[in-house]
Amino acid sequence: MEPLYHYAWLIPFLPLAGATLVSCGLISFNKATNSLRQINAFFVISVLGASMVLSLALLRSQIQGHEAYTRTFEWAAAGNFHLSMGYTIDHLSALMLVIVTTVALLVMIYTDGYMAHDAGYVRFYAYLSLFSSSMLGLVVSANLVQIYIFWELVGMCSYLLIGFWFDRPAAADACQKAFVTNRVGDFGLLLGMLGLYWATGSFEFHVMGERLTELVSSGHLGAGLAALFAVLVFLGPVAKSAQFPLHVWLPDAMEGPTPISALIHAATMVAAGVFLIARMYPVFEHVPAAMTVIAWTGAFTAFLGATIALTQNDIKKGLAYSTISQLGYMVMAMGIGSYTAGLFHLMTHAYFKAMLFLCSGSVIHGMEGVVGHDPVLAQDMRVMGGLRKYMPITATTFLIGTLAICGIPPFAGFWSKDEILGQAFTANPALWAVGWLTAGLTAFYMFRMYFMTFEGEFKGKDESRIAQLSQGHDSHSHDGHSTSPHESPLTMTFPLMILAIPSVAIGLLGRPWHNVFEEFIYAPGEAITEAIHFDKTEFLTMGGLSVLIAVVGIVFAFLTYRLGKINAGAIAAKYQSLYQFSLNKWYFDEIYDSWFVRGSRRLARQIMEVDFRVVDGAVNLTGLLTIVSGEGLKYLENGRAQFYALIVFGATLSFVLIFSIT
Repeated sequence: MEPLYHYAWLIPFLPLAGATLVSCGLISFNKATNSLRQINAFFVISVLGASMVLSLALLRSQIQGHEAYTRTFEWAAAGNFHLSMGYTIDHLSALMLVIVTTVALLVMIYTDGYMAHDAGYVRFYAYLSLFSSSMLGLVVSANLVQIYIFWELVGMCSYLLIGFWFDRPAAADACQKAFVTNRVGDFGLLLGMLGLYWATGSFEFHVMGERLTELVSSGHLGAGLAALFAVLVFLGPVAKSAQFPLHVWLPDAMEGPTPISALIHAATMVAAGVFLIARMYPVFEHVPAAMTVIAWTGAFTAFLGATIALTQNDIKKGLAYSTISQLGYMVMAMGIGSYTAGLFHLMTHAYFKAMLFLCSGSVIHGMEGVVGHDPVLAQDMRVMGGLRKYMPITATTFLIGTLAICGIPPFAGFWSKDEILGQAFTANPALWAVGWLTAGLTAFYMFRMYFMTFEGEFKGKDESRIAQLSQGHDSHSHDGHSTSPHESPLTMTFPLMILAIPSVAIGLLGRPWHNVFEEFIYAPGEAITEAIHFDKTEFLTMGGLSVLIAVVGIVFAFLTYRLGKINAGAIAAKYQSLYQFSLNKWYFDEIYDSWFVRGSRRLARQIMEVDFRVVDGAVNLTGLLTIVSGEGLKYLENGRAQFYALIVFGATLSFVLIFSIT
């Protein structure tokens, strides 16, 4: 098995090579490369498929008990400073490699159908391949500096993909918003990295954790300073994983093509933040203040995302806020010390949320024939309804994903979410209460989305409704399109059917009475100890409570959006302020625009005034004095040596008199 580990570097390298070759073709032979669309797509998919096969082989080797493998080389050295680069394969990286490659491969297959008629088809595949390579490189990174390098590459790729349709103002604004917001978090991460290196003298994860603990316990480093460094590092995951208060970029990122929404918001970019918390766990777990901050940030974000998702009418933005909420669960789990539960939910969520996003793309693809060329209207659930009879595969898989995210047994989301809630109850009942209430909201808004989209009567033929909702959007028409939705092609439905399998079954790996997932992630001795202490009564109680609140949410959604027994419009009118508060996303965009965007512009204008009046004034004054003195002195240049000697004598006499007086 050892030779297998020697070639693990090929996993991120193969997609990078694919992206490089396709990009070189686009730059040098643009027309020819774009004409070979299917060949380029097949090539990119094949190299990622090879990475997936190698990832699966490494995961199998790790499951069989192969010890962690690290291979490094010295990258930079100066005096006592030595920095290595390389890769590490352990249980965590092997698991993440499989998650990223499998989801990315299915997204690439799906892309062939979704982007079939897009002029940027080949360019999109090049971006996808580069993005996959960056995330895979991040996963196998051997130290914090290497993670930071790939972290920034992931951010750059997200900028390119979110703004893929850069000719649309909304997409151009969204990619800039994502880039700037993530830079805020990344600056905090950089400061935290440098602070930890200053304190510990290392960028290695376990070395940093051990030395930081020794320094704090011995009193050589204050606990407050250690907490500050840890929280600064946590700012990186706050931005990447869209946690409060840097969550505002993720819903706007829906302006990118749907395949990248599935890839970024399910298994790659947003998962990078949770992965970094897991990698930095040796540091975080010994800093209680940082763990508390992480736990409450996750809990509040989970509740925040759920409350906003309640009123969203855009199917992709509803799923985006759902992603924010579910990421909050993962971060909360990490903060309470439930390491395996957070990673388990990351894995299950990657599959069912990728499926839900791809289902939304299938719906949009099917609705384009109804609403014509209005991309906003094609995502509006108010013109949908009854799509199950037109799109049975999409509807069935969306229902499976909805049941999974709601935590209905035996679907995958139940096992991972229930474990987080159970651990939260033990750690802090207040955190459990927030998570439990959020679970009910999740069930309500997810089934709201399902019923509005797939059940009832189809509303897309109501021309007056379409005309009303399309005001302010691009013009829509029916030129050459069908007037009824249609199921997506096999290249789009096949990934949905494949993703439905783990969405149903993969949660069984985390059954509390035989937790195979925990046995794999933890060292065997620790995992067996945890498994022995399974409490059946506690599991039935906590699991029953989480299912109960989910069922309550589903029933309310059914009564409101399927049977019409509860009038949602009347409730919104009665509680108008709360409705607007949720619909306008807690007004975070408006607050940030007022405080930071406009505030920065006001500050820039004031600095410009200082520059104009003070700096430019000083420069202009210096120039004026130079001109005046030059003009005056030129009359003293007459070429007569006697006159020069007289001036020198006079100057010398003046200096003598001045110094003699003083």
